[in-house]
Amino acid sequence: MDVSRLPALNACLNGSAALLLLAGWLFIRRKNVAAHKACMLAAFACSTLFLAGYLYYHWRAGVIYFRGTGLIRTAYLSILATHTILAASIVPLVLRTLYLALAGRFDKHRWWGRRALPLWAYVSVTGVVIYEMLFRLF
Repeated sequence: MDVSRLPALNACLNGSAALLLLAGWLFIRRKNVAAHKACMLAAFACSTLFLAGYLYYHWRAGVIYFRGTGLIRTAYLSILATHTILAASIVPLVLRTLYLALAGRFDKHRWWGRRALPLWAYVSVTGVVIYEMLFRLF
């Protein structure tokens, strides 16, 4: 199977997750719980599909090295480092936040969500940035 299009698809999934997170945040600020829930579940689905595609791509394609040098390489590696660390740590935060919402424990959900949302959004946005830098910049 040709996996050459997976990075672009994965970037689209990350970008979609970021937009859905923003929409979900805006909806809950306006007290539209149903729209908030729909956006957050859709963002979770996008992130889950991204992870499956990412793992499959790297299983098939291996490691992809950044070809830039100098300051742009330093910037790329800095973004990649923060993205990778937060991507690994955000999983239990998101799962906990989702569980609390689905269990109807909204007081605790709110506390966890306020911590998980900005980190999840950062990971989603930097995922797109990493794709652009790695596959489109050079």
